[in-house]
Amino acid sequence: MAGQFFGGARVKWPIRLRDKELLLRPLRYRDKKVWDSVRLINREWLAPWEATRPEIEANYPLPSYFEMVRAHSRDGKGLYSISLGIWILEDGGERLIGQITMGGIVFGAMRGAHIGYWLDQNYVNRGLTTRAVSLLTGFAFSELSLHRVEINLRPENVASKRVAEKCGYVFEGIRPNYLHIDGAWRDHVTYVKENPTIR
Repeated sequence: MAGQFFGGARVKWPIRLRDKELLLRPLRYRDKKVWDSVRLINREWLAPWEATRPEIEANYPLPSYFEMVRAHSRDGKGLYSISLGIWILEDGGERLIGQITMGGIVFGAMRGAHIGYWLDQNYVNRGLTTRAVSLLTGFAFSELSLHRVEINLRPENVASKRVAEKCGYVFEGIRPNYLHIDGAWRDHVTYVKENPTIR
């Protein structure tokens, strides 16, 4: 696809970011089997940190995998949100180990976004999430010329705090009842990184 031009940023979809054996790329329809498998294995591990739906949305069905991929592609092309699988290149192939999203992309006077992620429990404590966040933050600053990126996380999530801090994000404050997580509205702490090159 030809490069799209938004808010002073020219990007080409699908976006692929790489750091040695670490690859960030969009999920495709043919990745369904591996995505389902990784999500199933990690269901309990991820439950305390996963977004859930408040009661007002309880009667609306969750999107299917294919609807999710279509939405990610549409939102990525429009630069509303960029959702990428986290892959490890090994043995001549790609292994899915997580997902990272830069959502709420806004240009104009704000020029900001927020990043969220999850990782397969078998790949934690290897610095992979930190590298993925660094890659996507670098893209946000160098290619999209965003001014600031946020990471909002539950105060109990010590591992995610370490990721934010290692990537140079700075604690900004507390957001009470910020997101519906694991069945209830949960407080979050906000970490922010600003782009020093944007005036």
